Amino acid sequence: MKLYNSLTRKVEDFSPLNTETVTMYTCGPTVYDYAHVGNFRTYALSDFINRVLLFNGNRVKFIMNLTDVGHMTGDNLGDADTGEDRMEKSVVKEGRTAIEIANFYAQKFIQDYDKMNFIHPEKFTRATEYIEEQVRLVKILEEKGFTYTTSDGVYFDTSKFESYGQLSGYTTDNVMEGARVEINPEKKHPTDFALWKFSPINVKRSQEWASPWGTGFPGWHLECSAMSLAELGNTLDIHVGGEDLRMTHHQNEIAQSESATGKKFVRYWVHGAHMMVDGGRMGKSLGNAYTITDIEKKGFDPMVLRYFFMTSQYRSKLNFTWDALQSAQNALRRLYELARGYKREESAKASKDYIKKFGDKINDDLNMPEALAVVWEMIKSELEEPEKLATLLKMDSVLGLRIEEHLAYDTPQKVLDVAKMRSEYRKAGIWDKADVARKQILEMGYEVEDLPDGKFKIKRKM
Repeated sequence: MKLYNSLTRKVEDFSPLNTETVTMYTCGPTVYDYAHVGNFRTYALSDFINRVLLFNGNRVKFIMNLTDVGHMTGDNLGDADTGEDRMEKSVVKEGRTAIEIANFYAQKFIQDYDKMNFIHPEKFTRATEYIEEQVRLVKILEEKGFTYTTSDGVYFDTSKFESYGQLSGYTTDNVMEGARVEINPEKKHPTDFALWKFSPINVKRSQEWASPWGTGFPGWHLECSAMSLAELGNTLDIHVGGEDLRMTHHQNEIAQSESATGKKFVRYWVHGAHMMVDGGRMGKSLGNAYTITDIEKKGFDPMVLRYFFMTSQYRSKLNFTWDALQSAQNALRRLYELARGYKREESAKASKDYIKKFGDKINDDLNMPEALAVVWEMIKSELEEPEKLATLLKMDSVLGLRIEEHLAYDTPQKVLDVAKMRSEYRKAGIWDKADVARKQILEMGYEVEDLPDGKFKIKRKM
């Protein structure tokens, strides 16, 4: 398997530190709001890596975090230590406790995660459940001389970490263009970042904890280091995230983790490119940060979005449009229809030649567009139907399109009965009852298609 390593800026052969288990960590959502389709492109990248590793015979220990404290709104402006805590802001906005908000959006995220058919990590870690580990990590950094204290928190001194900026190119002398720097005049260097933030004077936050330095809450960057080190050890094989996290968040994770342990933190950094909408930026303020629910309301199954993600290589920008999603739906429907029509034989084996072609593409830095091309090449080939189906199902262990669920099975009698009743209503011109019957069929997971001769055909809903 080859992966582009953001740290070395090269495509490299992947080899795990421990041949028995690959360790992988993915930066998950901040659970103060719904995750949008752009976020899910990153989680799809993580799922494809996981599935390719499993396809190759690896065992994977995979962790994803859920940030439920400490992610400040200043992150959007170039300084993640400023602004408001996103969770605290939602407390005021929604009139619920931080725990209630976190639980609600975390549950909704996992529901959407399941709709996308992503394999669950071994654990969804929540920042508030690792406060002790985070305090311990700050203590270690303090003892080693990497910290200093200001009036608003404990900060990491980036000048003490010699390789700061290796991942991002953003150093104490080369500040990222457009970033708001020196907002806090007490910071020694623009790149220094908060490890522990103090609660504002005379303000009672929804989430705050006692610490050796004062009552407060952990810095956003600290959380991921503490959770990944606790769950996966000092050195991770793979760390996944969106490209927006590379410049600051992931660079700071490296600095604090390696300063604390004295060991390399991550061996392969994998970052996915942004997704645009209609050729422009996606954002909640623009009203185009579409959610999984939004696409479902438009009549698209989440598997269509998954297929759409595979039409572009993860390091290339992807432009979301409703027309593009419709094209993906047309292709996926065709794939399901063909698979449904294939004759199935339990003894049939997958084609070694096509599985090798497919494997070569997915192992070439996750070249999913070319992997899909191999799928369609195989479908158009002269292979016998049972072999085509066996090959397609093997490929779907990586594609994750739930092809097995769309194969031709006997239609339940209850569905047939409702469909026949609907047909009679249509013949009698009782259109309202015919429509009610159609909705009942949809709720049972099937679709009914009316044919020109007055008959009908039933198929599983996509």
